[in-house]
Amino acid sequence: MIERLDAFMARANAAYYATRDPFADFTTAPEISQVFGELLGLWAAVVWQSMGAPAQVLLVEAGPGRGTLMVDALRAVGRMVPDFHGALRLHLVETSPSLRAIQAGKLDATWHDRVEDVPDGPMILLANEFLDALPIRQFVRRDVWCERFVEDGVFVERPTAAGLPEASEGTVLERCEPALELAGYLGARLAAQGGAALFVDYGPAESAPGDSLQALRGGAFCDPLVEAGTADLTAHVDFQAIAGAAVGTAAHGPVPQGKFLARLGLFQRTGVLARTLQPEAASRLIVSAQRLAEPDGMGRLFKALALCHPDLPQPPGFSE
Repeated sequence: MIERLDAFMARANAAYYATRDPFADFTTAPEISQVFGELLGLWAAVVWQSMGAPAQVLLVEAGPGRGTLMVDALRAVGRMVPDFHGALRLHLVETSPSLRAIQAGKLDATWHDRVEDVPDGPMILLANEFLDALPIRQFVRRDVWCERFVEDGVFVERPTAAGLPEASEGTVLERCEPALELAGYLGARLAAQGGAALFVDYGPAESAPGDSLQALRGGAFCDPLVEAGTADLTAHVDFQAIAGAAVGTAAHGPVPQGKFLARLGLFQRTGVLARTLQPEAASRLIVSAQRLAEPDGMGRLFKALALCHPDLPQPPGFSE
């Protein structure tokens, strides 16, 4: 069977998330430190206040994993901003039945297969490491532009009439159409109904050519085209393209995750928690914060991008 790369990637990831525990292969920021989820929850609370504190608001998480981020977020806002906790209605976007079951054991929510299925109303969307798993198309420049397909575990290149720019021989361009479509939907929705979306993911700040497709199996990199459905397939997020596609919103960022979290109070909150712990646990917590923020850890490659109703002020974490 031959199929376009995005169709192959969509099929492989659907099978992977439906049948395996992805956290055996990788660890996301909410699993590294509880402070990550707390800060994103309080970020949402400040945005809600800037919206005029509507009596009801949809708090949505796309790709909630084990529910860790949202558990930490709700605990923080319940303690610090109880009015926001009372106003929010929780909606989770998750297609994996096994992950939904885990989330349901921790959270009182309504589940959806797509962000577009979330009911109307002012919305604050949180999405950590969600966009990177969306399927991409790849184009490579030969004498003409070709598109990559997958057949029997190898790439097959076919000439394409897609309108692509001039480039040198061997240049690879990637396009994530589901991410661009989501950005377009959010642009129209947030402009009409109010709210904001926060994406934290990895990739360059500006659009750039290159082959970023990768796969993890058992915590190690592997061939993304072999044994489909047994590895997590991801690609770098094109933040610049997503910001440009979200017509109707004001885009803030992307900024490096390290700067974003530091501005939100990552190290201050970590210090407060550390003082309540035994030395060994306190040390682990501090190392976790450093892993999230240091340039050699996740601090530089990961970025934060916010899409907001144009009347909202600049959200927390995006100002020097």
